[in-house]
Amino acid sequence: MAKYIFVTGGVTSSLGKGIIAASLAKLLQARGLRVTIQKFDPYINVDPGTLNPYEHGECYVTEDGAETDLDLGHYERFLNHPTSQANNVTTGKIYQTVINKEREGAYLGKTVQVIPHITDEIKRRILILGNEGHFDIVITELGGTVGDIESLPYIEAVRQLQWELGNENCLVIHLTLIPYLKAAKELKTKPTQHSVRMLSENGVHPDVIVCRTEEPMYLDLKKKIALFCNVTVDSVIEANDVSTIYEVPLEMLRERLDTICLQKLHIPVTRDPEMSRWREFLDKLKYPKSRVTIGLIGKYVELQDAYKSILESFIHAGAMNECKVVVQNVHSEFITSENVAEKLAGLDGLLVAPGFGPRGIEGKIMAIRYAREHQIPFFGICLGMQCAVIEFSRNVLGLAGAHSTEMNPDSPYPVIDLMEEQKKITTKGGTMRLGAYPCELTPGSLVQKMYNRSSISERHRHRYEFNNKYLHQMEEAGMVASGKNPATDLVEIIELPGHPFFVGTQFHPELKSTVEKPHPLFVEFIRAAKGFSEKKKVPTSFALPESVVHPD
Repeated sequence: MAKYIFVTGGVTSSLGKGIIAASLAKLLQARGLRVTIQKFDPYINVDPGTLNPYEHGECYVTEDGAETDLDLGHYERFLNHPTSQANNVTTGKIYQTVINKEREGAYLGKTVQVIPHITDEIKRRILILGNEGHFDIVITELGGTVGDIESLPYIEAVRQLQWELGNENCLVIHLTLIPYLKAAKELKTKPTQHSVRMLSENGVHPDVIVCRTEEPMYLDLKKKIALFCNVTVDSVIEANDVSTIYEVPLEMLRERLDTICLQKLHIPVTRDPEMSRWREFLDKLKYPKSRVTIGLIGKYVELQDAYKSILESFIHAGAMNECKVVVQNVHSEFITSENVAEKLAGLDGLLVAPGFGPRGIEGKIMAIRYAREHQIPFFGICLGMQCAVIEFSRNVLGLAGAHSTEMNPDSPYPVIDLMEEQKKITTKGGTMRLGAYPCELTPGSLVQKMYNRSSISERHRHRYEFNNKYLHQMEEAGMVASGKNPATDLVEIIELPGHPFFVGTQFHPELKSTVEKPHPLFVEFIRAAKGFSEKKKVPTSFALPESVVHPD
C-alpha cells in the first residue's frame, strides 16, 4: 500500500510548496523509494490551458497531453520522471466529473452536495496514483493557502483521509512563513501559530511544520513553535532562503525532513540518499568558468513564471557547459527597426519565446533578422520558429506580406497556416495539438548531431504549422527542414546550415530538460553562445606601431 504525504500552505502564497514537495520527493527517491507528486489546484478552470500567462504563469504540458500547473515542471525537473494527466487536478475537473455523473443519474436521485460527493471525488483522485501500485509514496501539494474558501473541500478531504488511512500511512506537512521584522530585529511566530490553528480548526493537524524564513532560526524559536503548534521540536523544519531552488533538497537533507517523514510513516531507513550527481550539478552551477548573456525575446517578460521552463533549461544547460547564463529580458513589443541593434547589443545569443496572438510579433521578426544577418546564435521555440520562417520568407525569398494566418488570415503568402485537423474546432480548452509526438531527423543535419540519434519524441502545444506548400522554396534558398513528423510530414525543426546556431522547433524542448538530463538543444545553444562570446573578445587584427617595430 502506498503512503501519502500532503503539503499545505499558510500565511501567504508563493512560499514554495512545490519546491518543498519536489525536494522531499527527490530525497526519498534518492533513498531508493518510488515517489510521485501531484498538484491539486483550487481554481474552477478545468486546466490552465486557456489562462493568460500573466494570470497563472507558464502552462506546462505532460507527455500524455495534459495542460497543467507549472509546478509539475518542477516535479519533473527534480525527479527526472514524467508526470501525467493524473498528476494535476483542479476544482473545475472535480465539479465537471460530479455534475456529469449527476446528469447521468449516477447518484440515484440524491441531493448532490460538497460533502460527501465533492470530497469523495477529491479523495478518489488523490488515491488514483497510489492504487496503481507503481509508487511507494505519493506526495500531494494542495494549492492556495489555508483559510481560502476554495481550499476548504480539499482540507476536508485530507481530514477524512487522515482518519481512513491512519497515521502510519498518511502525514501532513504545513509550509508557513516566519517573517523577520527589521525594526524589532527578531523573527515572529504569530503568523505560523494562527495558520496552524486555522488548519487545526478544520480538523487537520500538521505532523511537520516547514518554516520559510530570511534569517536562521534558533532552537528556542523552534521549541516555541512546537509548543504552540502541538508538534515535536524535530518536526519544526527551517527553510532558509537560498541562492537557487536546486539547493533546497540539500537544505532539507540537513534539516532531516526526509528522515522525519520516513519515521512518521513507519518506513525503515535502509540507506542514505545518493545525491552525488546533484551535488556535482550544484558545483558547476555555483562555480562557472565562463559567462554568456542570452536575450529572451518575448511579450510576457514582466512575469518570469511565464517562461519558467525555458529559464530552468538555461540553468541546466549552463551547468553542463560550466557557464553562467545571464538572461536579459527584451520585450518584443518595443523592438523596432530603428532600435533593434541597440536592444540586442551585447547579447551572445537570442531565444525567441513561444506565445499566441499578434502583439509583439513584428518585434520578434526584426530580432530574428538581426540574429540571422549578424551571425548571432538564435533559438526559436514554437511561435519563435514560426517567426523565423516568416522572416526568412519576407527577407530572403522576397515574399512581401508573408505571415501566419493566426495574425493575418488574408496574407498573400501564408507560410504558417492552421493545421488541417484544427480547422473544424471551435472550443478552445484542451483542443490544441498537445503532448508527445515522434520526429524523424535528417541524417547529417545540425540537430541530428546534437541529439546523436535519428528519431526523437518531443512535446507540443500549438494549432498552427509550417505550410509545406513553401517548403521547396525555403530549402532552395538555404533553410533546411531537419525534423519532420513521420505520420503527417509536419515540419518540426528548421535550421540554417553555415550559421553558428540557427534552429527553430515547433515543439517545446524546454519541457523535457531536467537536472540530470539537460536538453541537448539548450546545451548546444549555450555552447554556441560561448563560442560567439569568445570570438568577440579576440581582436581580428593586430599591428605594432612603427615606433616600436624592431629594426631587424
